[in-house]
Amino acid sequence: MRTFYDQLDRKIELKEIPQRIVSLVPSQTELLVDLGLREQIVGVTKFCVHPAELRKEKKVVGGTKQVHYEKIAALDPEIILCNKEENTEEMVAELEKFAPVHVSDIKTIDDSLQLILQYGEIFGVVRKASAIAEKIGIEKELFQKEMLGLPQRNVAYFIWKDPWMVAGKDTFIDHLLELNRFRNVFSEEDSRYPEVALEQLEEKNVELVLLSTEPFPFKNKDKDSLKRKVGMSSVHIVDGEFFSWYGSRLSAAFAYFRKLQAVLS
Repeated sequence: MRTFYDQLDRKIELKEIPQRIVSLVPSQTELLVDLGLREQIVGVTKFCVHPAELRKEKKVVGGTKQVHYEKIAALDPEIILCNKEENTEEMVAELEKFAPVHVSDIKTIDDSLQLILQYGEIFGVVRKASAIAEKIGIEKELFQKEMLGLPQRNVAYFIWKDPWMVAGKDTFIDHLLELNRFRNVFSEEDSRYPEVALEQLEEKNVELVLLSTEPFPFKNKDKDSLKRKVGMSSVHIVDGEFFSWYGSRLSAAFAYFRKLQAVLS
């Protein structure tokens, strides 16, 4: 019996290396593919959009908050991959009736690297996992050096509208904003994703508004509308996957952040 502890310190026992994986987290699904585990994936969510054709190959079992349990059970999984933020506690309890459930909890890049390396051990792809983690670690270190000395800017990072919602404290987005020398003006709110009023942007001396492409798909028309409403010129659409996906996509995230910094400078 192989014993692991997930990022919530939950004990997971596996008889052997899992060959039938259900992944209920888009960024973790992409990571599995990049680890060379595409064939072992049997079930994914409708939001597992990378790689683009994967949902045609695998059984789609629902979303991240609601799944079809009977579809998952029929897949006879040997492990189910979840995330504390993406999936619910009730889901995890129900899914454990079918197979061991691994739950990730990602707030920093170090958490992400830990997850990648543990997947390497769980799925027998230690070398590939180590290579991905090493590349991300090197890119992060280089980027941090490049950001040294740059002034911080007060930023609001919107993830939703009607109601307006932003990324707050204790989130992976907040961590990446900090790496980019952006001071998240809503990081002191009680909620991790607080609802806010647009009037607060002026109250909090916001210099830059970032509109994410996910989960709400902000478009240029939203940017133009918000500019008129708040009287700000510094409103930009940003790729939400690079600010919130914490798997192998991080390998390319810092190149994106460099381009963003150049646009905003």
